[in-house]
Amino acid sequence: MKFRQFNITTRSFGKLVGLCAMILLSGSCKDQFLDEVPLASLSSDVVLSSRAGFDNYITGLHQAARDELSQEDLGSFYDMYLGTDVATTGQEQTVNFRNYTTFLTPTAAAASSFWNWGYTKMILRANTVIEYANKPELKGIFASDAERNAIIAEARFFRGYTYNLLANLYGGVPIVDVTYQNPKTDFVRATRKEVYEFAKADLEFATQYLPVTVAKSSEGRIVKGAADHLLTEVYINLGDYDKAIESSTRLISSGTYQLMTNRFGVRKDQPGDVYADLFAEGNQNRSTGNLESIYVWQYENLTPGGAGTNNGNNNIRGWVPFLPNLKDPAGGTGMIVSDSLGRGVAYSRPTTFFFYDLWKDDWDNDIRNSVYNIRRKFYYNNPASTYFGKQVEKRTANEDTMRNVYPYLRKLEGKPFNGSNTSGRTGKDFIVYRLAETYLLRAEAYVRKNNLTAAAADINAVRNRAKAKPVAAGDVTIDYILDERARELITEEPRRRTLSRMGKLVERTRKYQTRSDVRSTIQDFHELYPIPQSAIDANFSAKLTQNPGY
Repeated sequence: MKFRQFNITTRSFGKLVGLCAMILLSGSCKDQFLDEVPLASLSSDVVLSSRAGFDNYITGLHQAARDELSQEDLGSFYDMYLGTDVATTGQEQTVNFRNYTTFLTPTAAAASSFWNWGYTKMILRANTVIEYANKPELKGIFASDAERNAIIAEARFFRGYTYNLLANLYGGVPIVDVTYQNPKTDFVRATRKEVYEFAKADLEFATQYLPVTVAKSSEGRIVKGAADHLLTEVYINLGDYDKAIESSTRLISSGTYQLMTNRFGVRKDQPGDVYADLFAEGNQNRSTGNLESIYVWQYENLTPGGAGTNNGNNNIRGWVPFLPNLKDPAGGTGMIVSDSLGRGVAYSRPTTFFFYDLWKDDWDNDIRNSVYNIRRKFYYNNPASTYFGKQVEKRTANEDTMRNVYPYLRKLEGKPFNGSNTSGRTGKDFIVYRLAETYLLRAEAYVRKNNLTAAAADINAVRNRAKAKPVAAGDVTIDYILDERARELITEEPRRRTLSRMGKLVERTRKYQTRSDVRSTIQDFHELYPIPQSAIDANFSAKLTQNPGY
C-alpha cells in the first residue's frame, strides 16, 4: 500500500489532525468564519462519513506506524538497539545509552518518544476509527458487516501492536480505549499483564476478521498473518504457551507463507544467496515472490507520501560506517560517497559480540555471514588517492574501528533516496514481520514448555535455510534463541523490546556490550524505561506511578 493512493496523503493527514484539534479548541466561538465548509470538512464527523474516509484514517494509522522508524532523523528506533547486547553507537559524541544513569531519566526525550508516539498518534487514531465504525448510524456506509469488521480489525491490530510495544518497554501503562473531547488528568497505570490482556483481545478480534492476503495495489495493509504473528508474542508475554504454539502453528501451517529457500526476485541471476535476496530492494513484498514477508512498511522514491517524515528509510545512515571520513595511509581522502555504499554516519554500530562471537562456530557455513550479507573488506574508491583500488588495511585507532570502517550489514543497502548518494537513505520497503521470526517465537514457546526437541526443530528450520549447523535439542536455551534472533533479525527486530519482555536486557548488555561505560552504568531497574515525567506532571488529578529505581 503506497500511501498516495488515498484521497488524504500522509502529509495532508498531519495537517488534518492539527486542524481538527484547533476546531475542538475553538468550538465555543461564535464567529461565522468557523462555519466555513473547508474547515468543517476536516472534522472526524465529516471525514468518517464515507468508506473512503475510513480508508483515509487507516492510511493515517499506517503512516504513524511507519513513523516508528522514520519520524526522527536518527532517534527512537535506534534507541531500541543502542546500549544492548548487539549494538552501541560508533560515534564518540553520541550520548545515547553510553551512560545509562545520566541518559535514561524520566525527563529525557528518549523516555517520552515512544510514549508520545503511542498515545498521540497510534492509539488516538485507532480509537477514532473503532468508535466511528461501531456507530449504528454509520453502518450503512459499509457494504457488509464483514467489510466493517475488517476496518475495525485493522485498527484494533494497530492498537494491540502499540499496547504490546508500550508494555514491553514501560511495563504497565494506562489503557485508553476511547477518545476524549475534553482534558483528562486522572489516568492510572494498568498492570503489565492487564495491558497484554487488552492487546490480546484486540489481536484475537483482528485475526478473526482481517483478510488472508491483499491485492498488490494494497500491499502493506494488515493481514491475518500479522495478527497471528503478534498474538504469538503476546501469548508468550502472558505465559500462555499453548496458545502461542497454536497461533504460530496456524500461521506457519497456513500455506500462505513459507521460508524462502531458493533464489528469487530482482537479483536471482546474480551472485548471492537467498538470505540476501530477502533484502534486495524490490523484493520485500509478496508480489515479488517473497512469501516470507508478513508485514512490510512501504516506502517509495520520488513519490508524494512515499517517504517518512524525514525522507525515506534511514537504515544506511544509521548503521553503516562513516566511510568518507576514512583517510588513506598517506593522510588523503581514501573514500568517497558512492551509490553502493551510501553515506552512513555510524550512529548505531553492531558490537564485537555480534560481528565475531556469534559466528565463530559456523563462520564459513552460515550464509548470513557470507560476503553477500556482511561486508568485511573495503577498498579505497577515491580515484584521486594513490591507494585507489587497494584494500583498506587493518586499523587500530578507535575513531577508525568504531566509526569509520567496520563490517556492515548488506541487508541495509539500497538505491539512494531520490538519487542523492549523500542522503544516507533509501526508498526501500522495511520488513516488520517475516516467517523466520514466527518460527523463533514458536521455538521460544516450546522452550518455556520444556519441549526442547520441538524448539530445536523450529530453530533448525531457520538455520537450515542459512546452511548453518543444526543445533542439538540439549543445547537450546532462551539465550540460544536470542543469539539466533540476533543472527537472523538484527536491524529488523527492535532488540531492546525483545530483551526487556524476556527480562534479559541488563544481563546480556553487561555480558556482551562492547563499551565498558555502558556495561558499568546499566542497573537492574533499567530493564524497563521510566514513565515520562511530562506524563506524570500532566496527570495531576491522580498519581501516575514511576517505575522503581527512577
